[in-house]
Amino acid sequence: MSVEPARLRLGALLALVVGSMVGGGIFSLPQNTSASAGAGAVLIGWSITAVGMLALVFVFQMLSRRKPELDGGIYAYARAGFGNYMGFSSAWGYWISAWLGNVSYFVLLFSTLGFFFPMFGEGNTLSAVACASVLLWSVHCLVLRGIQQAATINMITTVAKILPLAAFVVLAALAFDWDIFTRDIWGAASPELGSVSDQVRHMMLVTVWVFTGIEGASVYSARARHRRDVGRATVLGFLGVLLLLVLVNVLSLGIMAQPELAGLKNPSMALVLERAVGHWGVYLISAGLAISLAGALLSWTLLCAEILSTAGRDGTMPRFLARENRNGVPANALWLSNGLIQLFLIITLFSASTYFSILLLASSMILVPYFWSAAYALSVTYRGEGYAAGESARRRDLMIAGLATLYAAWLIYAGGLSALLLSALLYAPGALLFAMARLEQRKPVFKSFEWLMFALVLVAAMGAVLGLQQGSLSL
Repeated sequence: MSVEPARLRLGALLALVVGSMVGGGIFSLPQNTSASAGAGAVLIGWSITAVGMLALVFVFQMLSRRKPELDGGIYAYARAGFGNYMGFSSAWGYWISAWLGNVSYFVLLFSTLGFFFPMFGEGNTLSAVACASVLLWSVHCLVLRGIQQAATINMITTVAKILPLAAFVVLAALAFDWDIFTRDIWGAASPELGSVSDQVRHMMLVTVWVFTGIEGASVYSARARHRRDVGRATVLGFLGVLLLLVLVNVLSLGIMAQPELAGLKNPSMALVLERAVGHWGVYLISAGLAISLAGALLSWTLLCAEILSTAGRDGTMPRFLARENRNGVPANALWLSNGLIQLFLIITLFSASTYFSILLLASSMILVPYFWSAAYALSVTYRGEGYAAGESARRRDLMIAGLATLYAAWLIYAGGLSALLLSALLYAPGALLFAMARLEQRKPVFKSFEWLMFALVLVAAMGAVLGLQQGSLSL
């Protein structure tokens, strides 16, 4: 017998947002951005990202208020606006991005431990995968005991992970050298970086990844004690994490030059702090990363299960994914998610997959769900749904939704053709689960427009298979 879903307060929702965003990405940010951009392009990129992501944040806040009947956030908005298949695709893409993110966290965690224990190497050795598997199933067992208990532990780890990041900001600010920051600020001495516009475009997927999780509270909207807390948690979490991210990235560029940062091993923040304060900085950041990744793994494990469960409850995915255990946890969804994480951990043994390559693939998977959410908000505000006649807020929300839609579309372009093709390769098999859900309800699988969308995904997926065979694409 299942129990009544736990009701999450503002603090728990805020911890889900912050805990989801502050995972491993911020600890590798100095190297990840410097690999493709100089200091000037980094500043421009963060400016674009801040405006675009803030627009997306306001979109999620606005939809939680104007469409309170839609539970599941990023998935439910695509379904309400563009039909069952697009709703399913958003849920599927978001879910894949979530568990791929967990795979990248495991790789980064044991890559960090490789500083001290060489047997873990780059996080994809046999020893690393074996230990990651033990940790994976330990988290699995914890979540099975209850959403509320897991959310409480997530709050504790979220507070704990912020402390070493705050220490880094203070220490890096004291060591900041303006001459280092302004030396070759546009990357002219590194022609491989390309033009400033190319630099900005190439760093965008990294900045998207470190913000992935802003929708965490909206995914859990059905479990919120007060609906208004969903929007509050989203905005507060975004602003706090944005400040941390920009400070970490910019201050690092004043301690080590771009070519040095680009050549660092991850987590690069540890080596930046070592330059600033000595070797003990590596231990401080490594400890902070371990705590941060533990919390992020917990947050994303919760989100993986919740998105599948929500889709299963309303018939967009097969019913078995909605089944809960006696603690109110969607156990089948959890088993499926963690089973695939385990499979990909094993795959890292036989491929060249590293934290950064998995990060880019996970980022590309979430771009389409973000686009459909923004486009739905644009549709809602244009038609005035949920607004009183003549309400002044409608015009403001329409402009924000338009900006968010343009930003999401630009991100898909910035990701490039390779990312789009690989995404299609992962989107295409999901149609089997969608068909299963539709047949359970004795309904036609696709409508005419949905057939066209599926055909486009299938063609792109076949292009990805061809690219992988010819070596022009790689996982």
